[in-house]
Amino acid sequence: MADRKNGMVQAYGYPVPTSGTIVSRAVAAAAANSHHSSRGKTGRNSKRYSVSAFYSMAAEQDNEVEDELAQAQRSLRELKSKISGQSKKNFVLERDVRYLDSRIALLIQNRIALDEQNEMASHLEEHGLGDSDSFPDDRKMQQYGNFFFILQSEPRHIASLCRLVSLAEIDTLLQTVMFTLYGNQYESREEHLLLTMFQVSVTTSENVLAAQFETSTEFGSLLRANTPVSRMMTTYTRRGPGQSYLKSILSNKIKELVIDQDMNLEINPLKVYEQMVTQIESEKGYLPTDLPRSVTPEVAAVNPNVQKIIQPRLEKLIEIAEAFLTTIISSTASVPYGIRWICKQIRSLTKRKSPDASEYSVCSMIGGFFFLRFINPAIVTPRAYMLLETAPGNLPRRTLTLATNRPSYAKESYMLPTNPFVEKNKSRINKFLNELCEVSDFYETLEMDQYMALSKKDIDINITLNEMYNTHTLVYRHLDTIAPKEKDHLRVLLNDLAPLPAQVSRKENKTIDLPLFSRWEIPIQDLTTALMSENNITQNDILYMETKAIYVQLIRSLPHLSTLPLDLDYIAETAATTKDAQLVRKGIKVKDMLRELEDAGVIDHRDHYKLLVEEITQELAHLGNLKEKVIQESDSLEGVYQTILDHNNYLRSQLESYKAYLQNVRIQSGGEKTTKNSVGIGVEVEGGKPRKAPKGPPKGPFKFSHNHLEKDGVISESTVPENRRPNIFFSITSPLPGTFIIAMHFKGREKPILEMDLKLDDLLEKQQDNVELLDLEYVRLNVTKTLGLLNKTFVTRNNATSTCEIDADLIQKIKDFRFAKNESGNAAFVLQIDRKTLKIVEDEVYDDISLEDLIEELPENTPRFIILSYELKHSDGRVNFPLVFIYWSPSTAKAEVNMLYASAKTYLQETVSVMRGFDIRDPETLTDEFLSKQL
Repeated sequence: MADRKNGMVQAYGYPVPTSGTIVSRAVAAAAANSHHSSRGKTGRNSKRYSVSAFYSMAAEQDNEVEDELAQAQRSLRELKSKISGQSKKNFVLERDVRYLDSRIALLIQNRIALDEQNEMASHLEEHGLGDSDSFPDDRKMQQYGNFFFILQSEPRHIASLCRLVSLAEIDTLLQTVMFTLYGNQYESREEHLLLTMFQVSVTTSENVLAAQFETSTEFGSLLRANTPVSRMMTTYTRRGPGQSYLKSILSNKIKELVIDQDMNLEINPLKVYEQMVTQIESEKGYLPTDLPRSVTPEVAAVNPNVQKIIQPRLEKLIEIAEAFLTTIISSTASVPYGIRWICKQIRSLTKRKSPDASEYSVCSMIGGFFFLRFINPAIVTPRAYMLLETAPGNLPRRTLTLATNRPSYAKESYMLPTNPFVEKNKSRINKFLNELCEVSDFYETLEMDQYMALSKKDIDINITLNEMYNTHTLVYRHLDTIAPKEKDHLRVLLNDLAPLPAQVSRKENKTIDLPLFSRWEIPIQDLTTALMSENNITQNDILYMETKAIYVQLIRSLPHLSTLPLDLDYIAETAATTKDAQLVRKGIKVKDMLRELEDAGVIDHRDHYKLLVEEITQELAHLGNLKEKVIQESDSLEGVYQTILDHNNYLRSQLESYKAYLQNVRIQSGGEKTTKNSVGIGVEVEGGKPRKAPKGPPKGPFKFSHNHLEKDGVISESTVPENRRPNIFFSITSPLPGTFIIAMHFKGREKPILEMDLKLDDLLEKQQDNVELLDLEYVRLNVTKTLGLLNKTFVTRNNATSTCEIDADLIQKIKDFRFAKNESGNAAFVLQIDRKTLKIVEDEVYDDISLEDLIEELPENTPRFIILSYELKHSDGRVNFPLVFIYWSPSTAKAEVNMLYASAKTYLQETVSVMRGFDIRDPETLTDEFLSKQL
């Protein structure tokens, strides 16, 4: 009996208990759940239900079965893991961009001292590229594994810490808590542990929300002030599930609204009056005497023409607000569980703090979190929440702000006309907010998850050295509050970890996988014995569930046996006579188990094991429905993941622009010598003596067709007639570092149609001021994309020409490859850089090679350049062979090698005249589907 049970436990991926252990960890988990959930229930059925629930959970994640459900689940787990990891990267990048955003305005005015510039430079260094001597040894790693296990599994410590730290410290702590300690955002145990920090408890020190309520002196300011706790709640909403919800509910609505860039819905009478006066003066060339240029808000509000303008705008604004509200209110079922559960805690705490509070006051508190901290910021700043690819223009942004405004009528009396709309929807909104709170608690599930976690030996977190050291320092600083007793486990661990570690530089800030475990774990043997004894769960209960679980495994592995009604004897016999050794063992074992259950009187072959057959059929039906849900969830999350990746690319492009800008300010301030490897592209310094630009011939001109720039998004809008666009091209020249001349030409004409001078710092300033478009009379350029084009064209070219060379013979060989005629298949010319001679040299040439095979041939940790003649098959049967430049830059490559290849990329592309290219970091990206779509 024990051997059979051990085999079943091992089949689920749990370690086989050592000799003498009465039951497995799986049974302990089931027993523990039974202990918790069977209070108030009686009889065998309640115990069987709890044990069955555990085995049903195990069946959903069965690692031994390889059917469509298992494949879909594996893909979903991998996707969720990618989203969690990428969310953390974006969080860190957003912090860096926010920091540099706050300083870039001062840079423009040249007011930052050199040491502050160096500090900014440290924010642009890549993580973990240096050789660190501060890497913890094995003993320290074990101690930190103990330390973070306690912090993760006992959230009360983090709850206390979040209340104690300052606003300046909270962002770094939240990075560790939200994206590292509980970084697996779709794993129920970590999500539920994180949520326990927000739960209603008697001890407010163990609950961040309760503490916020207890210490607040003003009811109206609760959850609205900028505190570590409110910042924590906002950060929680930015995790994967929250982002997924916002994208699915709001994205399309916002896109529809911002399409009309000229829709002006301003209803502030003073602003409307000023706009009206400006328009009249522009049209007439003068201002009538009865229209003063400046008036008071009161005078503007009673102006008949202003009122006439505002009335239709007000109606349209209410229509937009109604559409948003209807969409949100109808989405109750889609709101992530965690956000709904926090709303439930807010309602409970509000009623506890103010028992006489009205329904409106209670719902106002819930709305303060759900709308004020979650929904409204996403609508007002959709670019930051990844709901739009670019920030909306001034007019649409103002419309979004007005549509979500919760006005203070004392300060914004012009919002008074919206009051009927607010009053009309008050009960509707309150009903929605109360429905949000109607979710069950997760304590039983968490208890089961915790026991399942005890059975695993591979719990770990992906964490940087500075995250470890910073958390260590913060906990130590507040140790007397968090763990006041001498024998508290946390205090014991910190005493062992002493002394406090220093933060390492950004380059040395390695990321490590830290295994988590507890040195105070109760021996599973004693725990199991106690639970079995207390709950009176019999061996027959366990045998019954294990038998059912094995049958589910067999039918999933042999789906042709799923014909109803199930014949259990036939299924066991079929499995026992297959050629699969594992199925044979299970088939033989389950036949014996059926016999034992019948001898014990639990089942009867005369009714064809009716009860067992019913439960197996129900489990299979549940798993079938689960497969559809898994596939649907995967489809939804694919879009979320791609959006997160796009946002990551945007953030990186921002940092690259700042890097070029900062490099030049440092050069021109005398903080860094100009070398042949300098990558800055120059800015003008205001005040003082600007450093003279290096002498030399102008760079360029570089030519780009209208269609090319439009396709790349550089041209956002164009008034050039469609039939003339093929004859339009743009030339860009850089006569001085940081200064650019963009000229628009018509083919066949000598003189340009128009010219514009641009300076890098002007562009950065426009970007800082959220100016999305640059007007060139006939076309409007996207500021961010234009910055990227200038950096790509001038920075890299300048650097490349002075670092790498290519021999004329190799250039000729590449040209021969370019013009060779292919009849079928892909051909690839692979190049590498000889780091000793700094020459680009031939690596390999491949004929008729698939993309999969090409990826296999490329080195895993070193970049390469690939000139690819790609076999492109069209839907109409045509085949052609476009040339594509692939920059293979694996994420595992060393930074200095990546920089060397990156510096030579554009130079090589220009030399061999293959400008259409793609940067590939992940081997899974380079597929036929990807290239066919791009080309």
